[in-house]
Amino acid sequence: MEEREWLSLIKHYEGADNKKSNLQLLVTFTLYFAIIAAMFALVIMDYPYWTLLLLSLPAAGFQVRIFIFLHDCSHNSYYKSSRACSITGTICGIITFTPFYDWQRSHGIHHASVSNLDKRGTGDIWTMTVDEYRKASTWVKIQYRIFRNPIFLFGIAPVFLFLIIYRLPHKGMRKKDLMSIIFTNAMIALIITAAYFTVGVTAYIKVFLPVITLASIFGMWLFFIQHQFKKVYWSHSGDWDPVKAAMKGSSFYRLPAVLRWFSGSIGYHHIHHLKPRIPNYRLRQCYNDIPELQKIIPVTLFAGFRSLFLYLWDEKTGEMVNYSVLKQ
Repeated sequence: MEEREWLSLIKHYEGADNKKSNLQLLVTFTLYFAIIAAMFALVIMDYPYWTLLLLSLPAAGFQVRIFIFLHDCSHNSYYKSSRACSITGTICGIITFTPFYDWQRSHGIHHASVSNLDKRGTGDIWTMTVDEYRKASTWVKIQYRIFRNPIFLFGIAPVFLFLIIYRLPHKGMRKKDLMSIIFTNAMIALIITAAYFTVGVTAYIKVFLPVITLASIFGMWLFFIQHQFKKVYWSHSGDWDPVKAAMKGSSFYRLPAVLRWFSGSIGYHHIHHLKPRIPNYRLRQCYNDIPELQKIIPVTLFAGFRSLFLYLWDEKTGEMVNYSVLKQ
């Protein structure tokens, strides 16, 4: 089958099913807030903190899932109405500490520039080529090594991003991006104020800090593995191909059923980049129905951890490599 034919077939999976979206929200929100309520109960009744930490794991999973709903809303794929997507995305943004419109803007830039070496810097993970690293100053090399270190990338950066960076305005933002940040911050402040007069701020921190920490780490890992793997595609603007950027610049992260559910099937990332208007609950069906999409070699759950030690993209081999290539 020619490329234009199977790309045309994928279009049939675009578009929201409002009933499915409503059901997803109902089930996910109900279970998420039930777990959060149980965590507050454990704090109030002075149970050992480790019991609360056990519940923080599924709560973080649900928060990742809620972020996927925000993600779909940012592409206007979750509801038929763009207004409904904006309202739902904003609510999900409050839960996940993410200003909806500001994130939508940066994520849109990511989709338009993914795998383009000349348009790096917005909505992506800092990636240098071998030649760029060799020519960089010592200070830049130090910064890069710190940034790409797994301890920083997954232990410090995710929490800092969601709790601090997303609270602050920045250059290049639109008015509605700024208002989105202000509104999200105000809602978070209102929730903390309500906690102060009810369960207490200490209880709020005990409940939400481990949840947002784990959820941000899981989310950062998913984004990392979707675009950081050995044979990932990168190209300069003159040779950049959007289909290659989707099919070879985005991974198919094969996850067990439970993790696939919590991550909203975002592991089918090559399909998502081909057609961002496909909602999360149709990605797997699209993959199963179109053989051309199955030709991508999947990144398995544990094999993905090898990518942690791939730091630079080598323009000569077209692969991600580690620092040992610099000695050659």
